[in-house]
Amino acid sequence: MYHEGNRKLQQQFDSTALADRLLEVTHHTTFNDYDRSLIESASFFFLATADHQGRPDCSFKGGSVKIVSESRLMFPDYDGNGMFKSLGNIDVNPAVGLLFITMGNSPQRIRVNGTARVLKDSPELKAFVGAQLLVEVNVEHIFPNCPRYVPDLSKGTESSYIPKAQQEPIEPEWKDMDWFKDVVPKRFDPDHSE
Repeated sequence: MYHEGNRKLQQQFDSTALADRLLEVTHHTTFNDYDRSLIESASFFFLATADHQGRPDCSFKGGSVKIVSESRLMFPDYDGNGMFKSLGNIDVNPAVGLLFITMGNSPQRIRVNGTARVLKDSPELKAFVGAQLLVEVNVEHIFPNCPRYVPDLSKGTESSYIPKAQQEPIEPEWKDMDWFKDVVPKRFDPDHSE
């Protein structure tokens, strides 16, 4: 889950123990009821892909996502601008990342990483009205992501967790949970860093 680049920054910010605990407690490889509810009720998500040279691309995807097994999901591709940036990337590099976000009073985020393939003649295509292709994702990593910086778009307000000058930052409740509080590093102070 973590590579040398991740570990280098974790060490710099003293968050290695927290990262390992998050992996131990929140990471999973099969969908649970919470995942299914959030993902299948989402009206949109963000899809990250990369081309054959690893150059990234991220796109907004609207429409429904269907979880078809404990570690596999599908989503439709609708008629768009004809560039096929995301699906073309999947054709040459199947690694993908999906980010699901709900906004409002109780924002939630979940990441799904895996490998994808584009399906052209799948019988499941008929289950998605208006779809021209399907994308199938075989899941490798599922993990929730702290939603504290997600804005409340219904009210047009930014997150109350965004740092402000002359104000002590608000800590999210999860950092005080028994599972995590013993590994939460001291708050980083950019004005007093080495």
